Amino acid sequence: MEEKKGTHAGLTTVVGRRKEAVAKIRLSAGQGVITVNGKPIVEYFAGAIFQRAYNKPMEVTNTIGKYTISAKIEGGGQVSQLGALVHGIARAIAKAEPELRTPLKKEGLLTRDARVRERRKYGLAGKARAKKQSPKR
Repeated sequence: MEEKKGTHAGLTTVVGRRKEAVAKIRLSAGQGVITVNGKPIVEYFAGAIFQRAYNKPMEVTNTIGKYTISAKIEGGGQVSQLGALVHGIARAIAKAEPELRTPLKKEGLLTRDARVRERRKYGLAGKARAKKQSPKR
């Protein structure tokens, strides 16, 4: 039997992205423990709003407590890192159990948010859309 790329002996590895943040997710069968950069997820993303966001892929697929998830996240800010984590968890669940892909797709959790910071243009004032002020007289 051939193993899919990124799946080794019950371990699924995927990458989730949002803006400049990249989350490398390792998903395996377990007790539902989630760690991010070596810390428990409640320490890394404290607060009820964050908790609702990172639990959404498991709520949609009824897999809360079924998987142990380990994530390494680099780049971006806190909200971007959370978005990358959610994207990665959704992709990992879809890869581990292909029949759960449909509910995740309907919720929009498998779609990578392509919005990124606009680059600064040279010759203008400091920011991306700022213009130099001109004298009136």
